[in-house]
Amino acid sequence: MMTRKPNSDLRRGWTTGACATAATKAALDALWGVGFNKDVSITLPRGETPIFPIAHSDIGSGWAEVGITKDAGDDPDVTHGALIIVRVCENKSGIIFKAGEGVGTVTKAGLPIGVGEPAINPVPREMMINVVNEQALKYGSKPNVDIVISIPNGEEITLKTWNGRLGIVGGLSILGTTGIVRPFSCAAWIASIHRGVDVARANNINHVAGCTGATSEKVVQELYGLSDHAMLDMGDFSGGLLKYIAKNHVPKITIGGGIGKMVKLAQGAVDLHSSRSQVDFAKLNNWCSVDVSDANTALEAVERAGSELADRVAYEARMRIIESLKGANTDVDTIVINRSGDILGRSK
Repeated sequence: MMTRKPNSDLRRGWTTGACATAATKAALDALWGVGFNKDVSITLPRGETPIFPIAHSDIGSGWAEVGITKDAGDDPDVTHGALIIVRVCENKSGIIFKAGEGVGTVTKAGLPIGVGEPAINPVPREMMINVVNEQALKYGSKPNVDIVISIPNGEEITLKTWNGRLGIVGGLSILGTTGIVRPFSCAAWIASIHRGVDVARANNINHVAGCTGATSEKVVQELYGLSDHAMLDMGDFSGGLLKYIAKNHVPKITIGGGIGKMVKLAQGAVDLHSSRSQVDFAKLNNWCSVDVSDANTALEAVERAGSELADRVAYEARMRIIESLKGANTDVDTIVINRSGDILGRSK
C-alpha cells in the first residue's frame, strides 16, 4: 500500500495518457512534417502546456514512432520511468487504437472501454484524436492513422497494479483524466475502487469484499471462496467504497480488516489512515465488561476483553456500513482479524 502525504511542496507529474498524446504528436511531426525534435509540447484538458523530452525515435515507410519517459513527479507511481512508445502508421480508415507490447486488453465488461479493446481510457483517446486532427490540418494530411501504444516491460509492471482484477490482461492501462499526476492523490485510489465495483456489477458478481490490507484480504477471500474480481482494494478508503455502493447496488459486501482500522470504522470514521482518524478508547471501553480505557492500542484492548469486544467491534462496524449504504438492499457482514490473520470477531 502506498504512503500518502500532503500535496504541498511535492512535484506533480504526467499521466501515461499525457505521455502517449505527446508521443503521438511528435511522431506525426516526423511522419507528416519536419522530422524529429528534441521535445514536444501538448495542451492538456485544463489548459496546461507541459513540454516532454523525446527519449526514443524511429521512422520507416508510412510510419514513425516516438517514446516519452513517464515522469510521475513525487507520486509513488509504479509506471514512473516507464517508456511510453507510440507508433503512428498511415491507413485508409480513420483513427484506430491498438495495443502494442506491454499495453493491456479489456476482457471484462464494466469498464469505460469495450471488451476486446486496448486498455486506453476515453480521455487519453480523445486527447490523441484531437492531436491527430490538429496535425492533419497543420500538414494538409488526412487523419487516417493507426495509433499503436507500447510500454516495454509493461506486462511485468502491471503485476504491481490492480489491472488483473479489472479484467485487463497483457499489460498496463493508458490512463488519465487531466493529464496530471498529483502526488499521493487519494482520488486515483478511489477511482480504482469505483472501477472495481463497476466490473463486479457488470459481470454479475453477487458478493464483493473490501479489505484494509493484504492479510485481511487473504482471510476474507479464502473464507468465502471469492474470485479476484470480487475483491475491491479498499485500503483506508471505506467511505469512498461505501458511498459508491450506496448508489451502485451489489447484493452482498463483506468488509474485513485489522482490529485498529475496524475499530475506527465502527466508531464512524470513513478514512481509516492513521494520520486522519484515531481510536476513541473511552467509547471502546463502553463496548465491553472489562476496563480497557488505558489500553495503548485497539489490539491490546481486544487481547484484554477477548471475543466479547471483537464481536462488538464487528457489529458496530456493520451498523456504520449499513448507515453509509443509505437504505441500499445490500447484505453486510464484517470480519475483524489480527496481524497473523486469525479471525478475532465477526458480525452475526
